[in-house]
Amino acid sequence: MFKKQLLTLAVLASMGSIPLAQADELAPVVDQQANVLPPLEESAAAPTASLTDKRWYVAPFGTFLATGSGINDGWGGGLAIGKMLDKHFNVELKGFYQTASGYEGWGPTTIVGGRPYQQITNSGSVDMAGASVDLQYYFMREKFSPYTVVSLGGMTTDGPGFNRTGLITEGGLGFTYELTDNLLVRSDVRYRYNANFSAPSLNADQHDMVVNVGFVMPIGAKPKAEAYVPPAPVAEPVVDCSTLDSDADGVNDCIDKCPGTLAGSKVDATGCPISLELKGVNFEYNSAKLTQNAMFVLDGVAESLVNYPVKDELEVHGHTSSEGSNAYNMKLSQKRSQSVASYLASKGVTNRLVARGYGESQPVADNRTEQGKEQNRRVELIWMGH
Repeated sequence: MFKKQLLTLAVLASMGSIPLAQADELAPVVDQQANVLPPLEESAAAPTASLTDKRWYVAPFGTFLATGSGINDGWGGGLAIGKMLDKHFNVELKGFYQTASGYEGWGPTTIVGGRPYQQITNSGSVDMAGASVDLQYYFMREKFSPYTVVSLGGMTTDGPGFNRTGLITEGGLGFTYELTDNLLVRSDVRYRYNANFSAPSLNADQHDMVVNVGFVMPIGAKPKAEAYVPPAPVAEPVVDCSTLDSDADGVNDCIDKCPGTLAGSKVDATGCPISLELKGVNFEYNSAKLTQNAMFVLDGVAESLVNYPVKDELEVHGHTSSEGSNAYNMKLSQKRSQSVASYLASKGVTNRLVARGYGESQPVADNRTEQGKEQNRRVELIWMGH
């Protein structure tokens, strides 16, 4: 009989090597790499993370006992209280009771045919009660979860005319199948070794096979992480472009076709430059030579023109007051406008520059006053594309 039991265990052990179908977890766990959230650009929402199940549980069970001695096979049951430690291990304290119909023993000796003959008898029931501590190792925590188990405990065997207590050890394979978060079916097959047990007609050591079938009922809710929901995108504030004038040219950004106009420029209705008076660009007396202050001003103008994307042709217009003859003022204004154009070109301005002198022919103020004369002595840039 015991050889049959070992063969059964070998078959069950070989079944443990068969790949098992993937399913939902009994006790969800977190892999270390799963703690890193995936970049949001790769998915709209990160997958739901699982947490390690560390609940307590109770586990009632029934038992079939196949003995390896003269005791007949029997039945029993028990109750275990356990704790899930992590994604692989459970530990539990188990109490059990089992009973068998009896054991075969030698009866009284009789004389049959002149020869002594000792009869084999079937004695009364044998009761076994004990407790053990089990350590289970789960290969994976899923809907179907196989495990291996080792156990250490003690057992009392009570039969007709004897009562013995022995140390028991068990080892075997089993599985759980999750029906709900709080109810699982569990079954395992174990080899049991019972040491230091002795009774009439029985060996000192017992070798049995135990088949357990029952339920696991975890206490409390199964831990589940909430699905990651990416934060709602923050809406950009709606700006009314009609209220903005980024280059301060008097034309709002909605209709400004030439953004970044040079400060101080006169512009058309679309915000594109028409002219720019070069204020502060002065010359030495009765000369076309630029003053130091004029060169400083033109340095800033040149930098702005280099960075300004509009590369239309520019005319540099020179104007004078009415002092001196008209012919003289015409020549002087031409020389001064050419001096400005040459300086701007030397500073990297790539627009085509044309110098034109207008003398005193286009006054903008009264030449009869010093203030008016000062205003009439001026240099202007004119954007020819507009």
